[in-house]
Amino acid sequence: MDIPRNWRLRDQRYRLQGTKCTSCGERHFPPRQVCPRCKGRALEPYVFKGRGTVYSYTVVYQAPEGYEDYVPYVVALVDLEEGVRVTAQLTDISPDEVSIGMPVEMVVRKLYEEGDQGIILYGYKFRPLLTP
Repeated sequence: MDIPRNWRLRDQRYRLQGTKCTSCGERHFPPRQVCPRCKGRALEPYVFKGRGTVYSYTVVYQAPEGYEDYVPYVVALVDLEEGVRVTAQLTDISPDEVSIGMPVEMVVRKLYEEGDQGIILYGYKFRPLLTP
């Protein structure tokens, strides 16, 4: 990933920032230019709380290039409290401890690094909820 793109995505990756339609109130993640519900173009930035529940998950044993050191790891569909479903890696938990319906919260963690001299990319992941 190039540095300008990394900077453009920083709010989305570090703050879980999406958009909210000012016409119908629908929330979106990732951010949208046009609301899929009402086709409105009046959208404003919206920062999600970062809490939700695991809707479904899978355990990855054959990782793509750059993620081999993390195998096995869990990728989940997380239903956020605000009604949006996101895909994210679960962290701070072993694959056999994950369950559907488990409460989780967003954290920022290292995603990967581009070689020895490349940039290190951080982004959102989810972990089990520590405090209800």
